[in-house]
Amino acid sequence: MRKSLNGNQLKIIAMVAMTLDHVVSVIWPDYPTDWWIVLIHMLGRLAAPIFWFFVAEGWHYTHNRRSYAFRLFLFAIVGHFAYNFAFGIPFLPFQTSVFNQTSVLWALFLGTAALYVNEHPVFRRWQKTLLILAITFLAFPADWSSIAVLAILEISENRGNFKKQMTGMMAWVSVYALVYGIFIQPLYGVIQLFTALTIPFLKSYNGERGKWKGMKWFFYFYYPLHLILCGILRVALHGNVGVMIGG
Repeated sequence: MRKSLNGNQLKIIAMVAMTLDHVVSVIWPDYPTDWWIVLIHMLGRLAAPIFWFFVAEGWHYTHNRRSYAFRLFLFAIVGHFAYNFAFGIPFLPFQTSVFNQTSVLWALFLGTAALYVNEHPVFRRWQKTLLILAITFLAFPADWSSIAVLAILEISENRGNFKKQMTGMMAWVSVYALVYGIFIQPLYGVIQLFTALTIPFLKSYNGERGKWKGMKWFFYFYYPLHLILCGILRVALHGNVGVMIGG
């Protein structure tokens, strides 16, 4: 397969998929099963694996890992309020559920914490295991939950072996799909497995960032902005009510 997609192009694909998924969730809440809504949510699964992949890539390439992690942490705080406003979830966690209590940015930030622990030579193997378990526990209430952290670890640890990266990622996604299907909604549990649609796109990644260097900042500002607009749309259509699990 020709490697024709750079990092910027993949991130645009992720942002479009994410936006479609979020807008549909706000307009048609409560997990509808109309075929065309389900199809859009399937396409929305393109977003998360691209974000996981580029957190691992960013960690590998960045010259200042502390700054990289802090930037994700800062925007995770901003993203929390934007995400919860978008879907009508209380800003103070755990008032309504343990699921979807904050945005995926929190899990992405914790993914960098897990990468730090996993690569740092000061920690013994058992210490790494305990610390990573604690980090995944902290990520559990976020969008995509602990799976985001574990997928980032799989992608990073198997860098250079695309098949192992995707196999490990999909193994964790399958766990997430099972939990989602049992505790939230069976059909939407199955929908999570359509993250596999992202694999051909990631396989086409040519290892280049793309010409526009402002993409990373564009994403960081686009993420809360599109969620704020989703929240305004939610309130206009439904009033100040929750439109997904956690709300």
